Amino acid sequence: MTEDRVVTFDMIMEKILTSDKQYDISKIVSAYQFAAKAHEGQHRSSGQPYIIHPLAVAESLLELGMDTDTICAALLHDVVEDTPATDEQLRSLFGKSVASLVDGVTKLTQIPVFRQDQKKAENILKMLLAMDEDVRVMIIKLCDRLHNMRTLQFRPEHKQQQQAYETMNVYAPIAGRLGMKKIQEELETLSLYYLDPFGYSEIVRKFENTKEEREQFIVSIKNRIAERLKEIPFQQTPEIQGRVKSIYGMYKKIFKEHRSFEQVYDRYAVRVLVSTMPECYLVMGIVHELYRPLKDRIKDYIAMPKENGYQSLHTTVLGREGIPFEVQIRTWDMHKTAEYGIAAHWKYKEGIRTDKMEEGLAWVRKILEAQKTSDDPDEILSTLKIDLSPDNIMVMTPKGDAVTLPIKATPIDFAYKIHTEIGHKMMYARVEGRIVPLDYELQTGQICEIITSKDPNKGPNRAWMNIAKTSEAKSKIRAWFKKENRQSNIEAGKTMLEKELRRSRIRIPEEDYEAFFSYDMKRHSCSTLEDFYASIGYGGVSISKLAPKWKDLYLKNYVHTEENQSEEQPIVKPVEKNVTNQIILDEISDCAVKFAQCCNPLKGDEIVGFVTRGHGLSVHRTDCINYRTMLARNIPEERERWLEVQWTDNSSTAMRTNLDILSYDRVGLMFDISAVMKEAGISMTVPQSHNLRGGRVLLVINIQVMNMNQLTAVLERLRKISGVISAERASSAHDMENTKKN
Repeated sequence: MTEDRVVTFDMIMEKILTSDKQYDISKIVSAYQFAAKAHEGQHRSSGQPYIIHPLAVAESLLELGMDTDTICAALLHDVVEDTPATDEQLRSLFGKSVASLVDGVTKLTQIPVFRQDQKKAENILKMLLAMDEDVRVMIIKLCDRLHNMRTLQFRPEHKQQQQAYETMNVYAPIAGRLGMKKIQEELETLSLYYLDPFGYSEIVRKFENTKEEREQFIVSIKNRIAERLKEIPFQQTPEIQGRVKSIYGMYKKIFKEHRSFEQVYDRYAVRVLVSTMPECYLVMGIVHELYRPLKDRIKDYIAMPKENGYQSLHTTVLGREGIPFEVQIRTWDMHKTAEYGIAAHWKYKEGIRTDKMEEGLAWVRKILEAQKTSDDPDEILSTLKIDLSPDNIMVMTPKGDAVTLPIKATPIDFAYKIHTEIGHKMMYARVEGRIVPLDYELQTGQICEIITSKDPNKGPNRAWMNIAKTSEAKSKIRAWFKKENRQSNIEAGKTMLEKELRRSRIRIPEEDYEAFFSYDMKRHSCSTLEDFYASIGYGGVSISKLAPKWKDLYLKNYVHTEENQSEEQPIVKPVEKNVTNQIILDEISDCAVKFAQCCNPLKGDEIVGFVTRGHGLSVHRTDCINYRTMLARNIPEERERWLEVQWTDNSSTAMRTNLDILSYDRVGLMFDISAVMKEAGISMTVPQSHNLRGGRVLLVINIQVMNMNQLTAVLERLRKISGVISAERASSAHDMENTKKN
């Protein structure tokens, strides 16, 4: 995968002269001459003159239709960093706009995206801030990264891996969110080449093996559609293009979603370009006359555009040979936006930002706003990953309004997306008329109704922070708690911290707290211990992520020798009943204890206890659907019956749980699964079997295990069995369903 093509300034001039846009040629010539002189004698890793790099970046920007100042900045983007040239010189010779763009790109280049863990979020936020100030800075940087990726073969292997990882995880997603699909796909494909050479070569081989057949197939479709469209009087003759899914797009479907090459329905596609929106819908009707559409494979991104501004009609249909293929239908203007994204809406006059550009950058501002309420860099980074995801879903309100959300979004995210107050006052949600738990994962096309409370004092639940997926929802929940009485946040935070210390068996004097937590207080911008408590109280600091480090610090500073550890008294004295011997009950003792069949908790799970009426204590997983539903209902008398409990270290009783094993059906599958269980000393029931499409089968197995470590080990063994696609512990809802069936 090499880039042998060398861009010259003559090629740049030819593009400028043949463009339908107006450029200040003398300014561009001056910028080139300045850059060529500044970089004179410098060479790239390939041995070629350095000036070919800024020329290649400028060419990519010309293809995007960017303005004069952006082209000049591309030619000059490395002179301040790599030559004696100064910012003052650029400002004097080329103006404030060009100098600011070069300065912005230079600063972006100096940000080490994946160096120290604690600075990841801070560095990516700097990138987003630069984008918000002038999006042209990021567009130049993306084209700069594109040429560097095209010539990455000349760099050392460790640099190849580092740049490919950065590109796949940061730059390609940003290109996608800016709607620059053409650049995004090339960045992803180039990154894949270095990150998984085997997977890349497998996809290329499959494409090569079907090249002739594919080309004939697409030509036959294009001809058939073109013949039918000739009968319709269009404003302008429609253009029909053939398209093949990108290499990385195929890689995700085959290696990440475990599909066969033939099961990727949109691997072949035809695109029809027309003049107006009504013509788009007319063409879709004609396509459905010619070919049978597949159920649930029609997507209207014209009526409901993606967040990055993408608009098009998509439909997957069956050809005469029974081969599925996708047809995309859009106007020429929509196509320009689809290919070039936000760059397509740049007005060629300094200072003008169009409505389309403002819409395209709205997500940047939401992330920047969200980080102001969070003191946890790790959480910022995880929400950034979700918000930068190119995939999203469309969920409908009961009135028919479309709401765009990331994949795996919950009703909480949906409620806060509609309005902050709807989120704050949310009681529960109905999806397709059915009440669902708050951690339910919404799907495209579903109708979601949020039921709110009329209580003026109603607010969100702290547990929602662990359920919400979007930075917008988490930010608004945090902000609500932050506005609450500071003293109540301090008290709540201190209580949560001390419970976590008890759970982790960290016993330090309260007067040592400030010294013990000093590193985390500094990292989360808390100047006092009370600030730290308050941040925990309103959700700005996630103590569950910090606890493992505290345990190590405690063992290092407070437990000096093995003798000292052996002298420690146990937290609780063993009792005779096996079931109560497994947990510590914070607020109740001498009562019957049972483990709930709705979620089948295992040692190692986060658990909570429910005081039943006349049947003792029922122990549930904290992700149990029953517990989540209780949190959503927020009824005080019910909440009082839930107690914090935790596991002891002295239990040895086997407990039951369900496994979901998804596999391609074959002779001997159950024999291999039984062999794994026998070797691990695990008893299992005869599984339930559900036949699925594509020759797959879902096996639901009930097993007895001692703890999470044993469960993890057996799942790893099961996943290595030939034909097994996935082996997972069943969700609490699934556990409950199977318990009822049994």
